[in-house]
Amino acid sequence: MSARTGASPARRRSRAGGRAAATGGALLVLAGFAAAPAQAAGYRYWSFWESDGGRPWTYATQGPATARPADGDAIGFRFAVSNGTEDTSLPSAAPDFTAICGDTAPEDGSKRIAVVVDFGGPQDAPSGEGPPEEPVRVGCARVREDATGAEALAAVVKPLRYDGSAMLCGIAGYPARGCGEQVAEDATAPVAPSAPAPSNASEGTGGGPSFGVLAGGAAVLLLGGAAVWKARRRG
Repeated sequence: MSARTGASPARRRSRAGGRAAATGGALLVLAGFAAAPAQAAGYRYWSFWESDGGRPWTYATQGPATARPADGDAIGFRFAVSNGTEDTSLPSAAPDFTAICGDTAPEDGSKRIAVVVDFGGPQDAPSGEGPPEEPVRVGCARVREDATGAEALAAVVKPLRYDGSAMLCGIAGYPARGCGEQVAEDATAPVAPSAPAPSNASEGTGGGPSFGVLAGGAAVLLLGGAAVWKARRRG
C-alpha cells in the first residue's frame, strides 16, 4: 500500500486544512495590501516650488536649503495634505516676478527672488490649529548672489522651523508643531508618526512603498495561492 493511499482520513483532513489555511492567509495578506493605500491620505507638509522666466510652478527637485535660484526666479511654498508631487496643491499665487519684484532695482553682488508663501486652507491645518488670517504672503528677497532658496525665504518671512534633517517644518510659526506627518483619510489624525516624511529631495516617494512594490507582492501572493490550490486538487 502506498503512502498516499495508506494515509489516515484525519491526516488527509489535516493536510487539506493546512492548505486551506495557507490559501486563506495569502488572501488575507492580499486584502491587507489592497486596503493599505486607502488607510492614509498622504502627508501634511510644506512643499517647495520653483519657476524661472515667468514659467508655471514646477515641483522642486531639491530642498530649499540646497536650491540656488537665479536673479529673476520665483520660489513658492505651499502647506497642504498631499499624496505626492502629482496631487500636491500649487501655491495659489502666480510666480509673477515682475509683479512681486518690479519695484526692486538690481544691484551688483546680489540677486532678486520672488517669494510666495501659501499657508493653505483649514482643511490642511493640523488638529487645533488654523492658517494665519493672511493666507498668502508674497515678497521680493534681495540676497547675495550665491544665496539658497531657504535664505531667500528667510528674507521675506520669519521665523522658520526645521527638523534635524533640515526639512522645513514651519513658516512664520505655522504649524506650531509637527513635521511632515502621515495623516489618515480625514486629514486630521496621524497614522504613522515615525514614517519618513516626504521631501523635495526625494520627489514623490512619500516615505512609503511604491505601487510597483505592492503590485509585485500581490502577484507573488496570487501565484502562491494558485500553487496551493493546485496541490490541493492533486491531493
